[in-house]
Amino acid sequence: MFQQKYYVILILSLLIGAVSSLTAQQTHISLKDEINNKPIAYANVIIELLNSTNEAKRGFTTDINGNLSFEIQHPVKLTATFVGYRNLIDTIQPGDKRTLIMEPMVYNVDEVVVTAQFRPVTVDQSIYKIKVLGSQQIENKAAISLNEMLAGELNIRSTRDNALGSSITMQGLQGEHIKFLVDGVPVIGRQNGQIDLEQLDMQNIDHIEIIQGPMSVVYGSNALAGVINIIRKESDRDNVTLNADAYYESVGVYNFTAGGSYSIKKNSFQLNAGRNFFDGFGTFDTTRYQQWKPKLQYNIDGSYMFKTEKTKLIFEGDYFFEEIQDKGIPLEVFNYDKAFDKYFFTNRWGVRGELTQKLAKRSIINILSAYSFYSRVKNTYLKDLTNLEESLVPESDKQDTARFDNLLFRADFNNIIKSEILKYQLGIDLNYESGYGKRIKNEYQQIGDYAAFLSINYSPVPQLSIQPGIRAIYNTNYNAPLVYSLNVKWNITVPLAVRLSFAKGFRAPSLKELYLDFVDINHNIHGNEDLVAETSQNVNLALNYNPQTPAAYNWGIDLGLFYNHIKNKIELAQVSAEPLLYSYTNVDEYYTQGFEFNFNNRVYPWLKIILGFAVTGRKQYDESSNSSHDFIYSNDATTQINYWWQKTDLHFSFFYKYNGAYPILVLNEDGTTDISTISAYNSLDINMNRWFWKRRINIQIGGKNLFNNTNINATGSQSGGIHSGGGGSVPVNWGRTFFARVQFKFNK
Repeated sequence: MFQQKYYVILILSLLIGAVSSLTAQQTHISLKDEINNKPIAYANVIIELLNSTNEAKRGFTTDINGNLSFEIQHPVKLTATFVGYRNLIDTIQPGDKRTLIMEPMVYNVDEVVVTAQFRPVTVDQSIYKIKVLGSQQIENKAAISLNEMLAGELNIRSTRDNALGSSITMQGLQGEHIKFLVDGVPVIGRQNGQIDLEQLDMQNIDHIEIIQGPMSVVYGSNALAGVINIIRKESDRDNVTLNADAYYESVGVYNFTAGGSYSIKKNSFQLNAGRNFFDGFGTFDTTRYQQWKPKLQYNIDGSYMFKTEKTKLIFEGDYFFEEIQDKGIPLEVFNYDKAFDKYFFTNRWGVRGELTQKLAKRSIINILSAYSFYSRVKNTYLKDLTNLEESLVPESDKQDTARFDNLLFRADFNNIIKSEILKYQLGIDLNYESGYGKRIKNEYQQIGDYAAFLSINYSPVPQLSIQPGIRAIYNTNYNAPLVYSLNVKWNITVPLAVRLSFAKGFRAPSLKELYLDFVDINHNIHGNEDLVAETSQNVNLALNYNPQTPAAYNWGIDLGLFYNHIKNKIELAQVSAEPLLYSYTNVDEYYTQGFEFNFNNRVYPWLKIILGFAVTGRKQYDESSNSSHDFIYSNDATTQINYWWQKTDLHFSFFYKYNGAYPILVLNEDGTTDISTISAYNSLDINMNRWFWKRRINIQIGGKNLFNNTNINATGSQSGGIHSGGGGSVPVNWGRTFFARVQFKFNK
């Protein structure tokens, strides 16, 4: 009898134990900062079963004290993320009570980059010198377009044209030498060789990757000065996200964007849309005419992503629409009752598909395919100012339509041999562009650029990487040379790295430079089908010293030197004074050289200061006119300060830039070169922001262009040139403004 009771009790105990083992247990974690041991409030935490395929993923947010409790039955993989910290991954057992330490990223060396890489790597591991403008910096600056984001950067100059929009120069080279990408897809729709950066807004942007220096081996034409790659956000971590952003600026800017994403198992969906409106502005608006034209923009983009441990498949589409109104001055010939009004309509849309597949432990294949479309329409109406009726002007030169499209197919195979000692990338890059319109010769032109490339990375020791590369090009219009490069990265010590690159570049003239006539009230530019393709030789040297010590104060130094030599550089030149006419021509030799220096300081976690200084020199020589001169130099300096007032949780941002006197080389009708110099000016933006409601609502207010820059004086025989604002001046901004911004973010 006793034995029977004993066995019953034993069986019941085993059953209770088995049931208990299947019961979820309360688990507690606390997230703290490694340096100051303070709690990390409102961090995102994802838990999933070990070796799962995302079927059992759950998301949480720590409370204001950095604590989090949840119930689990089995061991789980925990991933904690928060802006400014390295991602934390750990294994948690049921019933654990643990404090987890998160390591702050003092600088951006831990940002993961993809531009020109064999596979995603952190900034400090890249063989290229890459500057990352992260999402936190985009928010701190309150930038609404790519132009605003880049204008304050060192060694980058921003200019604005009332008809063509904004553009930049980098390393003394203009926008036609800079490859602009969105998720690896080239942006098309250049006007006068430039991409209007105000058409690229910061909606749904995760970060921006900037490589200064020649990238022709990897990206081909238009990459002599470097590459700027805009990386959109991906929705592969949180189950549900919602966001909205309302922005007002006192000059008459009213913007609103909203979006969201949803993830389930291996699938993620995302949709974002926005409306930007500018009411137009003029310093002396005594008539209907405004120097800065009213502008309306719509943006929408959506994506689908399928992601497993070995496969990542993305389908993405986007659409952009812009309307610019150019209201004319009342005409005397019509007794001031009528005026010519011009409307400019821009449509840009594209679709993109990308596949990343791990074929083996050390092999990856990437396939990217995209179609891009761009059109710009100009319509001129005669408007009756008494009854507001409009009639389309019948003259053909008052109307214009130009359309361009681009087909891209890019594939590369990446493999690692002998455990990181030898890696290689082999790929093809196929581009086909066509353009059609009445102002294009024969109303239709096309150009194809088809290339194969190979890069080999050899690391005889862990501290040294040597990467030669070569690109073979077939261009349908030009005989392209073999393009090559050599990159070397040497980690002299743990915090000190030296990067050296030498490259040969090639750029074929664009369809617009060859065949397009662009004529309006401010421009009279004609294409030149006799242009010769550009070739270049480029050298870059970069030194980075960033000691990543777990201390409250950290500092670092970045030093970069560059030298560019371009043969047959394509330049816009005056070919006739009466009537005033411009066209494209080749300059025999063009050189730029210079350096930039950044000194980074941070008192963790409340103060960050970056000081920068750069010098850029340019010269050109044309044998036909025997026109030559010595290098002429410009300089710029920047100061960026981010301060966190911990007691009030207010964040202050200060962005200052000194733009030194900027000489522009101007080609005259006889082929000689004149120098037109834009006067020096200072720019300053200041703002503050604070988060509310568990970091879901952010309110930001501030001022931009506080030194009230509008038109900057230009001296020289052709002051202001073709893009002059009139009266020997160049427009750079519409003056001092103040803004308010409200952001809403929800993650589940």
